[in-house]
Amino acid sequence: MVHTTASLYASIDALCAIEPGLARAIERLGYPEPRVRATGYDTLLRTIVGQQVSVAAAASVWVKLETLLGVGCPPDILLAQDFDSLRGCGLSRQKQGYARSLAELVVSGGIDLHNLPEDDEAAIAQLVKIKGIGRWSAEIYLLFAEGRPDIWPAGDLAIQIAIGELVGMDARPDEKAVRARAEGWRPHRSAAAILAWHHYNGATL
Repeated sequence: MVHTTASLYASIDALCAIEPGLARAIERLGYPEPRVRATGYDTLLRTIVGQQVSVAAAASVWVKLETLLGVGCPPDILLAQDFDSLRGCGLSRQKQGYARSLAELVVSGGIDLHNLPEDDEAAIAQLVKIKGIGRWSAEIYLLFAEGRPDIWPAGDLAIQIAIGELVGMDARPDEKAVRARAEGWRPHRSAAAILAWHHYNGATL
């Protein structure tokens, strides 16, 4: 798990013992702190609301949705709304489709967000059944909401840039190269991702 400071630091220490570039990042920047989100429907709905808009815009839409639907935007109440009501809160037609997909799966029992498969790939396969939730969003959910220890969002641009810098690659590696490079970091790749973002947000090489 990477939800606690102790568990995250222990994973980072294990990584630093096998990858000198990651150890140098800790020397420069110190340890990152855990990043924790709640599990369940609320977090994934917030993910959908926040897609391709600023943090401030997403927060504004969320406030309007909760005013209309109630705290947490219960899925059954969301499904009972018409297009114009949700549009008035700032949800585009596309995002309404995504939100309804999530709500329908939760209400029908098509997905149990509090009992996802233990196997990471099987859990990702469940999550991407939700319209608007791709592999990256599923990985981010498993990493930050569930605190799974070996999630590796290799398609993330910031991770690609950071890993290329940290391990001394001549150019930014693509997803395939980043995934291959991290094979030896199992089962601590979640900590590697958090460390990569920490470097990306604060590094001056």
